[in-house]
Amino acid sequence: MARDYYGALGVSTDAGADEIKRAYRRLARELHPDVNPDPGARERFAEVKAAYEVLSDPEKRRLVDLGGDPLDNGGGRGGGGDPFAGFGGLGDIMDAFFGATTGGGAGRGPRNRVQPGADALIRMRLTLEECAAGLTRDLTVDTAVLCSECTGSGCAPGTSPTMCDICHGRGEVQSVQRSFLGQVVTSRPCPNCRGMGEVITDPCRQCGGDGRVRARRTVKVKMPAGVADGMRVRLAGQGEVGSGGGPAGDLYVEVDEEPHDVFTREGVDLHCVLPLPMTTAALGTTVRLPTLVEGEELELDIEPGTQTGTVRTMRGKGMPRLRSSGRVDGHGDLMVHIEVLTPTKLDTRQAELLRELAALRGDEQPDLTVGGRNGGGLFARLRGSRGGR
Repeated sequence: MARDYYGALGVSTDAGADEIKRAYRRLARELHPDVNPDPGARERFAEVKAAYEVLSDPEKRRLVDLGGDPLDNGGGRGGGGDPFAGFGGLGDIMDAFFGATTGGGAGRGPRNRVQPGADALIRMRLTLEECAAGLTRDLTVDTAVLCSECTGSGCAPGTSPTMCDICHGRGEVQSVQRSFLGQVVTSRPCPNCRGMGEVITDPCRQCGGDGRVRARRTVKVKMPAGVADGMRVRLAGQGEVGSGGGPAGDLYVEVDEEPHDVFTREGVDLHCVLPLPMTTAALGTTVRLPTLVEGEELELDIEPGTQTGTVRTMRGKGMPRLRSSGRVDGHGDLMVHIEVLTPTKLDTRQAELLRELAALRGDEQPDLTVGGRNGGGLFARLRGSRGGR
């Protein structure tokens, strides 16, 4: 009498492959001798395994549905045989308990030919003025694009992939070794189809079967105001198309900021050096400073007696403050560092005038006792700094 393989797994005769696999795993976890010490569990486990081996094979299952028994031809359990022989060793144990496999049982299956594409990176060189104002520019990029001849299939027009005759569509090949645990079945990707289960016998002449080709194209990039060196703008889906016509990755445009002749940038703040003639610093004046906006200038009042090292801060005159949303939220500051210039070349008249000024001010000889804190001069400060040593 034919065995009741469906009953052994507790599934109906119209159960799908996934339902049969789930039932087998559930019973294997329950009946495996390492888990269940009951004396009858070993025989029951062997019945469950045999039922799964039959019902997971389409040809053997078809024979069962016709009323036959595929294990009656001598390839079955056989009386008195080891119910664990042919279990697949570690492979089927891992499959039963963890849903994974090193071979035997249900394999990993073929690898999908369609793979997602990689991201791409391109650098855009910008001036400080362009970083401050933002801009939209067309960029030429060289990336992998979808093959127009085969539209990603990799096959010549009118053809399609065929099943691999080495792995028969499984995408992997197996090798069996005997060990003290029984048969250890190991799997590796099929070298003929590279794990895909199918081969392209007539590849597309344009892409060589890859489904993509390299090409130059133009993309429009919008840089918001306030970008800085090293920042990246992401263009979704504008990167490399994946093999087999897979979805494209992203394109990242990285800012490469050029040094400026006047301004130095620190985050959203700008710094510049304003050289002033000695007389201008002494008398005071109003100077006009250039800005990053073409044709726009700022007025800065220089107070009489301004010294070298004085820093004047102009609030809100720096770079735009870029938020993560891409919107501008205020501006940084502009710091003007004043440097008083002492003349190095004087004609006779200029020298006479400076001597006259020095005489009027009593500055012919420097007074090293003047200008120190608490009445002390330069020498007093020097002595104080050395006294603590």
